[in-house]
Amino acid sequence: MRNLTPHIPQLFMIVFLLIMAITAVAAGIPSMRLLNDSMIRLAMNGVLVISLIPMLNVGAGINYGLPVAISAGLLGMSIAVNFRIEGLIGFLAAVLFSILAGWVFGCAYAGILNRVKGREEIAGIFIGFSFVFLMSFFWAVAPFKNAAMLWPIGGKGMRPTIGLTAYFEKVLNHLWAVQIGELILPLGLLAFFGFLGWLVYALFKTKLGLAILAVGENELFARLAGININKTRAYAIILSTVLGAVGICVYAQSYGFIELYEAPLMMAFPAASAILLGGSMGRKTSVFHAILGTFLFQTIYVYTGPIANTILVPEVSEIIRVILSNGIILYALLYEGRGKTYETN
Repeated sequence: MRNLTPHIPQLFMIVFLLIMAITAVAAGIPSMRLLNDSMIRLAMNGVLVISLIPMLNVGAGINYGLPVAISAGLLGMSIAVNFRIEGLIGFLAAVLFSILAGWVFGCAYAGILNRVKGREEIAGIFIGFSFVFLMSFFWAVAPFKNAAMLWPIGGKGMRPTIGLTAYFEKVLNHLWAVQIGELILPLGLLAFFGFLGWLVYALFKTKLGLAILAVGENELFARLAGININKTRAYAIILSTVLGAVGICVYAQSYGFIELYEAPLMMAFPAASAILLGGSMGRKTSVFHAILGTFLFQTIYVYTGPIANTILVPEVSEIIRVILSNGIILYALLYEGRGKTYETN
């Protein structure tokens, strides 16, 4: 029975999702539109979830410091918008700038986490929160010149929300989009998401990926095998930061806005919930776990809104989302703690 326990959240969510799908059909809510929204939300949120995999597999826990990576991505997109780079080239430029910023931020983040081994998750929460407010100061004095990014009065300081309509809004969503009846397949968005997922999968077939897995599985064995523990951990943390920076670029172009200041503050928790819902319980996390968890979590989120608006009250959808997000994290912590108790006994 104990081996089945990690699958309980997935089974519960699948049953819950089926109930909501039946309810949506009975309420006359267009199913194709909901399915289309689910696919878009899978890809736009999936890269952020995939970014958690390297840190989980190296034994650094869930990256609750994801706001550090998101801030790097926001900086990269702001630079691209400041230079007024448009279309697919603008998005790719934003990704490139985000990768560079993510590498710099990731190096600093890795240096801190390597000094607090065993407490990475709680340290990540405080680092992420602190970094968001540090970046808020930067956004207020950032030396950008594009008037569309700045406050109209005074012409200084970044606006909290910057529209991407004139730059690269939904550029991946519209790339190779195919309409089949009422269903619109965003093939460009799905292909980009799939490519990043494949890169992470391929990484763990390389020497570096195997070293990350070895460090996460048993640091003593890895050290005896000649692996530099701190350097390998640093590579995994930097990779998570870079992927998170790219992930917010995918999210923002699909959303249509760049949101600055306190917007990244709580974004780590839905990503953590998604990967836990996908079946991750620690140091053996795969891309499949990220995809499954993101699909279940985001599809439930897509269904709860219209159903609550039709049958209940609109505020219920947000309440359900918060309960699911925090409840899944709590379950994972309880299960992990129980597993350690069994091992001790």
